[in-house]
Amino acid sequence: MKPTLLILAAGIGSRYGGLKQLDPIGPSGETIVDYSIYDALQSGFGKVVFIIKQEIEKDFREVFYEKLKSHVAVDYVMQEIWKVPEGIKVPDGRRKPWGTGHAILMADGTIDGPFAVINSDDFYGRGAYQTLAEYYQGWSPSRENDYCMVGYRVANTLSEFGAVSRGVCQTDANGFLLDVVERTRIARGEKGICFSEKGQEFPLADDTTVSMNFWGFTPSFFGFLRTGFDDFIRQNVNELKSEYYIPTEVNHLIREKRATVRVLPCVEKWFGMTYHEDREQVVKNIRSLIKNGVYPENLWC
Repeated sequence: MKPTLLILAAGIGSRYGGLKQLDPIGPSGETIVDYSIYDALQSGFGKVVFIIKQEIEKDFREVFYEKLKSHVAVDYVMQEIWKVPEGIKVPDGRRKPWGTGHAILMADGTIDGPFAVINSDDFYGRGAYQTLAEYYQGWSPSRENDYCMVGYRVANTLSEFGAVSRGVCQTDANGFLLDVVERTRIARGEKGICFSEKGQEFPLADDTTVSMNFWGFTPSFFGFLRTGFDDFIRQNVNELKSEYYIPTEVNHLIREKRATVRVLPCVEKWFGMTYHEDREQVVKNIRSLIKNGVYPENLWC
C-alpha cells in the first residue's frame, strides 16, 4: 500500500505576512508544496490530502487542481475552529485553529493506510520521503501502532533571518523516541547553537536530533487523537490561544506504552519560509537543485 501525504496548510503565516503556502518560488511558478508533492511521488507515495481552511479553499484549488489532477489523487479537508466535540461551545473571541493534532484529526475517514504529515512551508528534501516510504513498505494492520518521525540535525534546520522553534528529541539506544520537548528561540551565535528560555541561553550540539513536524502514522492515530482532543478541549476551550499539538499526543502515547515511534535519521538540509526574508534564499536553493538535475525546470509539464 502506498503511503498518503497529509499536508498541514491551514495556517495564515502571521510572521511571514501572507499565504506562504501559495507563494511561487520555482521558475515555473511552483510553491514549496509542489516540490514536497513531487518528492513524495518520486518516493512512492500515492495520494495527497490538504488540510486547509474554508476561506482559502478556492485559492488552493486554483493553484493545485489543474497541475496535479493527472499526477495524483487529491483530497481537501477543512480545519475550522467550530469542529469540536458535541456539547462544546467555542468562545466568541477564538480565532486561532486548535493546533496540529486537531488538524490531523480532520482527515479521519480519508486515509486508510500509513501516512506522512508535513508542514506546507517547509522543504524537507527527497531523502526524507524516501526514508519514510521505505519504513512503511509492506505495512500491514499488525503494525497499527507503529509510528515514526524523520529526525533532522538541528544545524541543518536554522534560518539566517531569525530564531526558530524546534522539537528537541530524546531517543533510546534502539532509536525509538522517548519524548519531544519544544524549544524556542533557537539560533546560531557566538557560542554556537543555543536556545533561549526565561532569559537564559542553553547550548545545543550541531547533531542534536530535532523534529521538523515530519511524522509517519497509521489510521490508529486518529482514534488516539479523538480521545486526546476531547480531553484537551474540555480543559482548555476558554483559553483563546491554546493549541493541541502533535507532540502532546505522541509523548502521551509513548509514556503510556500504547505506541512506538521510530526516529528515522535524515541528513537532508531543511529550508523554509518562516520569515519573509527567507524567500530569496529559498528561491536560490531551488535554482541550485534544478541546476544540479534534482528537479526539472517545470515540475508538472
